[in-house]
Amino acid sequence: MRKTIATVSVSGTLTEKLEAIAAAGFDGVEIFENDLLVCPLPPEEIRARAADLGLGIDLYQPFRDFEAVPADLLERNLRRAEHKFRLMERLGAGLLLVCSNVSPDAIGDDELAAGQLRLLAERAAEHGIRIAYEALAWGRHVNEYLHAWRLVHLADHPNLGTCLDSFHILSRGSDPIGIEAVPGEKIFFLQLADAPRLAMDVLQWSRHHRCFPGQGNFDVAGLVRHALNAGYAGPLSLEVFNDVFRQAAAERTALDGMRSLIALEQDLAGVAHPAVPTGFAFAELADTGPLGGVLTALGFARTGRHPTKPVELWEQGGARLLLNSTGADPALIAIGLDSPDPGAAAKHAETLLSPVLPRERAVEEAKLEAVAAPDGTEIFFCDASWLGDFNPAGPVEEPDEGPGEGRSEGPITGIDHVALTQPWHYFGEAELFYRSVLGLRPQESVELPDPYGLLRSRAMSSVHGSGTGDGVRMVLNLARVGAADVPWQHVAVACRDIVTVARRLRRDHPELLLPIPGNYYDDLEARQDVDPELRSLGILYDRDDHGEFLHLYTVTVGRVFFELVQRIGGYQGYGAVNAPIRLAVQHAGDD
Repeated sequence: MRKTIATVSVSGTLTEKLEAIAAAGFDGVEIFENDLLVCPLPPEEIRARAADLGLGIDLYQPFRDFEAVPADLLERNLRRAEHKFRLMERLGAGLLLVCSNVSPDAIGDDELAAGQLRLLAERAAEHGIRIAYEALAWGRHVNEYLHAWRLVHLADHPNLGTCLDSFHILSRGSDPIGIEAVPGEKIFFLQLADAPRLAMDVLQWSRHHRCFPGQGNFDVAGLVRHALNAGYAGPLSLEVFNDVFRQAAAERTALDGMRSLIALEQDLAGVAHPAVPTGFAFAELADTGPLGGVLTALGFARTGRHPTKPVELWEQGGARLLLNSTGADPALIAIGLDSPDPGAAAKHAETLLSPVLPRERAVEEAKLEAVAAPDGTEIFFCDASWLGDFNPAGPVEEPDEGPGEGRSEGPITGIDHVALTQPWHYFGEAELFYRSVLGLRPQESVELPDPYGLLRSRAMSSVHGSGTGDGVRMVLNLARVGAADVPWQHVAVACRDIVTVARRLRRDHPELLLPIPGNYYDDLEARQDVDPELRSLGILYDRDDHGEFLHLYTVTVGRVFFELVQRIGGYQGYGAVNAPIRLAVQHAGDD
C-alpha cells in the first residue's frame, strides 16, 4: 500500500523533513499547517520540491472548528476555508483534513453540523478538493468515529468523507469493528499512531506520547484490518506527535517510521517471522585486559582463540563470551543469536531496513550475517559453525573452582539475558527493532527509582509460558541521570547453584561483588522467609506467582558488569524490584 507520513512526525524545517521522508522511501506526505507557515518558500516551490523528491502531497491539515456554529461564525469559517482551498491549489494538495469542533461556540446539533459540512464540501468541490472529516477524541460534541461517519452520511456529498485516526479511536477504548460498517470509498484517509497505555488527559496524551505502530500498546494492525475489510484502498499514513521525535534526527525517525509500516504490512499479510532466535550463541565484549580476570574468577575458562582476529572464546557450561582486545574500554559490543535459519533471519532484518554490517573473513571461516541495532550493538545470526572458527587456546591456568568442576563446566549454565542502556532518543526505535526484526515479545514497560531520576526499563523475550527453557531475553533500559545517560550494560548468566558460586566469590574475590546495604536485608527478612546467608553472600531475592529468583551483581568494569541469576520454578521476571538497590550502590561506587 501507499505509505505516507505527516511532517509533524519528524524534526527540522519543512525542506529538511521532506528530504528525510523521501530518503526513507515514503510515497507521500501530510503537510502540517505550522510547517508550511514557518517555511520561507512559497507553496509552488514546496510542491516542486516534493515532486523532485518523488513525494506526493496527500493531505493538508488541519482545518479546525468549522461545523455546528451560529450563522455569523459560519460566514467567517467559509472565508477561512476559501483561503485554505486557494493555498491547497498552489500546493497541489487535493485533500483537506477537517477536525471535529472543540470550540465552546459549537452547537450540539447533528442536522446543523451535517448541513454546514455539506456546504463546505460544495465549496471544496469547486476547487477540485475533497474533505476528510475526523472525530477528535476531545471534540466538543463529536468525539467518536462513528458519530463523525453519521454526519458524513447525513451530509451526503461525494467530496465529503471521513478520516479514521487510530489514536483518536483506540485512546477512547472505542471498538474498531464498527469501521466495517463504513463504505470503503467514504474512508478518505487513514492516519496511524500507536501509544503506551497512560492514565492522563487524552489531549496531552495525544500531543506528547504518540509513537509508531509496534512501539506502544494499541492494536493498530487490528484497526487497519477492519478498514481494509471495509474496502479502504488509500494510504497508510503516520501521524505522530512525540516530544522525543521532535528532537531526534529526522532521517532516523523517518526510517523508523517506514520500518513500522513494513512490519505492519507483514503483520496484516500474516507473514510469520522466519527465524525467531532460540538462544544466545555468545556475547562479545570489548576488553582492554581486566575482563579476563573477572571471567576467571567467575569460573570461565579460555577455550579458544580466533586465528585472524584479536578475539578469545571463554566458556562455562552453555555460556560463551568473546573478549575482543580492540583497545576500547570494556563494553558489550555484539550479541550472537542461535537461529534456525540465519540466512532467512538476516534477509528479514534487511527487509526491515536494518543496516547490514560488512564482514571481513577468511575463506575457511564461517559466514556470519550481522546487522546493527539502533544503539550500534552488532547482532549476529548464528548456527553452530561459528565455533569452528576458534583454535584451541592451549594450556591455560585452571579457574579456581570447586571439586569436580572442569575447565568449561561449572555452576553457570548459559546466558540468561543481556541488558542494554539505550540513548534516550533511540529507545522507541530499539523497541521496534527487537520486536520486529528479532520477533521478541515485549513485556510491560516499568519505571524504577534511581538516586538521580528514573530508570525506564522494558524486557523483551522469545521465552514463553513458564519463562523457563531456551530462548532469548533482552532488557532495554533508558536511564535519565542528571544531564546524561549512564551507559551501563550487563550480561546475566544463569546458575544452577548460585549460593555455591557466591560462597566461593565471597571467599576468594570479595572485591568483585557489588556491596548490598544491610538495610535491604532488614527489609527483605521482614517481608520474606529467606535464608539469612543471603545477607552475607550479597544475594538479592525476588518472587512472583510462578517461582523465585536469586541474583547477585559484580562491580562495573568500564561500562560492563555481570549478573548471576538462578530461576527457581517458573519465575518470569528480572528482579526489577531490586534494581533501585543496584543503581544506588553503583552510583555510590562511581562517586
